[in-house]
Amino acid sequence: MDGTGLCYIEKMNETVWLLSSPREEAASLAKEFGLPLPIAHILVNRNIKDTENARKFLFGGLDDLNDPYLFKDMETCVERVRKALVRQEKILIFGDYDVDGILSVVILIKALKTLGGDVDYYIPKRLTEGYGIKKEHIDIARQKGASLVISVDCGIKAVDFINMAVSSGIDVIVTDHHRPGSTLPNAYGILNPVLEEKYPDKNLAGIGVVFKLIQALLNKEGKETQIPHYLKLVSIGTVADVVALKGENRIFVKMGLQALDNVSNPGLIQLLDSCRLRGKKITAGDVGFRIGPRINAAGRLGDTDMAVRLFFSESEDETALIVKELDRLNLERQKVEEQIQNQAMEIIQNRSLHERYRIIILGSENWHRGVIGIVASRLKDYFYRPVILFSLVNGTAFGSGRSISEFSLIECLDTCSSHLLEHGGHQMAAGCVLPQDRMDAFKAAVNDVAEARISAQDLKRKIKIDGQIDFSEINPSFLQGLEFLYPFGVGNSHPIFLTRGARVIRDPKNMKKKHSKFWLQQSGKMFEAVGWRKPDWARSINKDDTIDVVYSFQVSTYLGEEIVSLSLLDIRLSGERG
Repeated sequence: MDGTGLCYIEKMNETVWLLSSPREEAASLAKEFGLPLPIAHILVNRNIKDTENARKFLFGGLDDLNDPYLFKDMETCVERVRKALVRQEKILIFGDYDVDGILSVVILIKALKTLGGDVDYYIPKRLTEGYGIKKEHIDIARQKGASLVISVDCGIKAVDFINMAVSSGIDVIVTDHHRPGSTLPNAYGILNPVLEEKYPDKNLAGIGVVFKLIQALLNKEGKETQIPHYLKLVSIGTVADVVALKGENRIFVKMGLQALDNVSNPGLIQLLDSCRLRGKKITAGDVGFRIGPRINAAGRLGDTDMAVRLFFSESEDETALIVKELDRLNLERQKVEEQIQNQAMEIIQNRSLHERYRIIILGSENWHRGVIGIVASRLKDYFYRPVILFSLVNGTAFGSGRSISEFSLIECLDTCSSHLLEHGGHQMAAGCVLPQDRMDAFKAAVNDVAEARISAQDLKRKIKIDGQIDFSEINPSFLQGLEFLYPFGVGNSHPIFLTRGARVIRDPKNMKKKHSKFWLQQSGKMFEAVGWRKPDWARSINKDDTIDVVYSFQVSTYLGEEIVSLSLLDIRLSGERG
């Protein structure tokens, strides 16, 4: 066992199994909350070891949210907004074109209009303007007659724009969650958890920061009963931005997803209908794979204004048309992604790039700038190493990258910033822009960083297993305990279990030539188990084989009855050792 509580390592092919060892804190939590011991072990594995933190994780609500005034500039920002409301100043909200940015614009407009504000917004076009507030955007603020600009999900690097705004008599409040550059902007106030010493939650999404501003405003105006209504969209934006579902983010998402059971906004109703989710228990996975991509499609391939209008229109006909167009754009996005992914896979494998380099960097003039980040994420998962893809447009390379947990992509770009015109992002996802003729030098610099910071062990795919259980332990009490841990996502992943000695009791089946299905029996209980995107498993495992399986649980509904099955992450013949 090492210092992380992982008691041993096993290998199957290139996958490393990390099995968490029993921890003494789990027994006291199990007793305190009446939980099955394996569920309590999961809490400890999530570093939730004491009663109070466990209570907040399991049952936390609005009363457990942090005081918004722990942001050092919150009082300043609230009073400036209230002044603008009283004086009927024009307030311009400046947003971003992803789900986080779009929904941040939506909820802030709604909140300020509820308080009687004169509000407008602007979201730059992804393909022609790129990310963030640029100095040329000062003309938009002037044309709209704004005396107060509030940035959402951007602005922390908008030093030139804010200097020009100040010179023009325009105050700027920055709400953002990205890392700053070398110089902080001369803003009227800045709300960014990354910069805060006293604020406990450093990992809020952009919409989470905006929600804290709304929370403070509504409390000040005596309208705190309205605060929960914003959590529906906050939950969608938080999940879509792939931030850790811990602390406040967990409360936002848990309460927001529950609230999506009761929706009155016409646009949101149409969106849920299109996703076939209305009236169902909506999960973070539903948001990430069904709701979020439709909203995102507007910014990636179409018009973000359309996505904003969806949440303000009272016309059923208009919202139906908007959702239909979002569906069309989402299907188009999927086709474009598949084409780029196939092309990139062919290049990588033909050139053995995944064997030669610890980070994969590719670019093409034919790759759509709006979707390369999604493709980079899939390639990162497939090859288990960082990937940066570039769209080459008129001599400029626009890059979007995704990384593994062992390597900070934004720190890599910071190190190589001398080659870049712009860059920004987070540890696991980042973007950059550079002249195309600097690509070779940039690749060399990034590869040098990767060689120095990524070890061979880092590039081995790992599965962290929460515990070893027998099928006999999977009972109603155990499954109810799992429900207390919802919602699952980044930072609170689906619990993963190991069961040894499961017998294959029927011939394995190949599903659509893409997946493998098994029927497994162990300790007197049988479960259906599916290896998603693992078609070879059905050919390599036979009836009556005894296998060790690593899996999470999947719950589906059939004729009103919940069916529990196993979603297989890895398998090996019992007795095999890596």
